Amino acid sequence: MSELVIEDLRAAVHGKVILEGVDLVVRSGEVHAIMGPNGSGKSTLSHVIAGRPGYEVLGGSVRIDDIELLGLPAWQRAEAGLFLAMQYPTEVPGVAMRDMLTASRATSSDPDEIYELMQAEAGRIGFDEKFLERPVNVDLSGGEKKRNETLQLGVLKPKFAILDELDSGLDVDALRMVSHRIEEETSQSGVGVIAITHYSRLFEQLHPDVVHIFAKGRILETGGPQLADELEESGYERWVGTHVSQPAMASDPFADPLEP
Repeated sequence: MSELVIEDLRAAVHGKVILEGVDLVVRSGEVHAIMGPNGSGKSTLSHVIAGRPGYEVLGGSVRIDDIELLGLPAWQRAEAGLFLAMQYPTEVPGVAMRDMLTASRATSSDPDEIYELMQAEAGRIGFDEKFLERPVNVDLSGGEKKRNETLQLGVLKPKFAILDELDSGLDVDALRMVSHRIEEETSQSGVGVIAITHYSRLFEQLHPDVVHIFAKGRILETGGPQLADELEESGYERWVGTHVSQPAMASDPFADPLEP
């Protein structure tokens, strides 16, 4: 049993505070949903945990078991068992998907075994095998990139996976296959999941154990799966007021488009 422990995490960009003190504990096999309006700091949280450059950590701790992640480069955080499925997956020209996973320390030293795993994962999520030999995410649609992220998760089998709006860009059938595959990994491999999303449709196959309402740079309320249903019906007014279309805090210049 492993734990991802986040304690009083505070972070800023260019002197602007984004995260106001985040506390969260995720254990092996658990799915924690983080839901909140645009500008609340959800993606910033994922970037700071994963080690994206450009953020100033003001305090707190992020640990996987006894390993403190803050201060480590992103690759060492990944080696410790952390995986980030990005909201906008990066294209890597010149590096084939097969070669990237073969080079990872988290996979087998046998290239043929790795490719067999990749083929099996591709079949589970309806991902065309021709993309396995192509440069990572190059000339892929948004939905194909999200399937590609899921395939990597299935092959690498991290201890903890952060899904930053995995559902965006996926049609209904693709979302069902991808979320079902991740749900399988929580039970079969014990992967702990933080699923960042705006909509509860992700949870038709990927079943959350805990739902957190995230706004103004911190978790405002925690509850069971019914909290996602309540949010779907009433929106965020109870937590952030009526003007949720405007960011409730300083914007993050390092965030991906439209989502600090």
